[in-house]
Amino acid sequence: MNTVAAIDCGTNSLRLLVSGVIETDGDEVQLVDLERRMEVVRLGEGVDRTGAFAPEALRRTFDVLRDYAELIRAHGVEPGPDSVRMVATSATRDVSNRDEFIDGVRDILGVEPEVISGDEEAELSFVGATAELAADGEGPSGPLFARPHLVVDIGGGSTEFVLGHGREADDGVVRAARSVDIGCVRMTERHLHDDPPTAGQIAAATADIDAALDEAAAAVPLGEAATVVCVAGTATTIAGIALNLPGYDPDRIHHSRIPAARVHEIAQELLAMPRERRAALPVMHPGRVDVIGAGALILDRVLARAGAAEFVASEHDILDGIAWSLSFGDPEQG
Repeated sequence: MNTVAAIDCGTNSLRLLVSGVIETDGDEVQLVDLERRMEVVRLGEGVDRTGAFAPEALRRTFDVLRDYAELIRAHGVEPGPDSVRMVATSATRDVSNRDEFIDGVRDILGVEPEVISGDEEAELSFVGATAELAADGEGPSGPLFARPHLVVDIGGGSTEFVLGHGREADDGVVRAARSVDIGCVRMTERHLHDDPPTAGQIAAATADIDAALDEAAAAVPLGEAATVVCVAGTATTIAGIALNLPGYDPDRIHHSRIPAARVHEIAQELLAMPRERRAALPVMHPGRVDVIGAGALILDRVLARAGAAEFVASEHDILDGIAWSLSFGDPEQG
């Protein structure tokens, strides 16, 4: 069994997926999870203000990368760009000390991080989130996950939108994609300064989010989505809250359907909670406590703009898309 390693370095979190590539009957190829890790390193802390990665943020990131490099070796992944791919997203695109980050990653992993565009990020997220949906078949009243799919990836610094028909569709293409500069860290640092934030701060964040959604909607017809699939930690955490889980349970969260009305309630509740109450929620990762209110507000406004009655939470996202790309090349060619 061949193995590949995918790393997603976002504004808030650093995540690793080690996958086994296996061939099934009929020469079909599947990916099997061997290792999936997530650490909150807050690489983008302060970037919106300073335009550079803070030394402490780089140190946290490199420390976790060293741990990931050991895991990659332990799983027998062949070193090199054909088997290891690290994608660096929003916070890395325009910082003044980008070379320091790239050199550090190369020294630890042996490959350079790819500072991809927002549209590339959106395509990888789309493939990762939807690759398995087409195989889920028909329900009592039609497809379980009707097309087209709108994949929404709420990150720390940006949010990606991509509309398409999935890997197994006849056309097999992404119809439209756009990345906009709204994310849970960026909106928190820019607007939500008090704990809990004031009504004026929430209104300012909402106006900022809505303006970015105007930009996204100009490129991606959000209202045409038959199924809205939301990925990454903001969406999966909110799904866990909505499901009233006693702890974070990815199996229960994956492909759960969360009503938009419940998302609105949760967003209002989180924005009104002091930090200690947010931290006490059983599904809450410690690294998301300070930014989950902004993330929930973004998700609430996205669903309202799309006119969606619900969203489908997915534990599979850009990491899975990166792994697919290592195994099969261009994700849109599947």
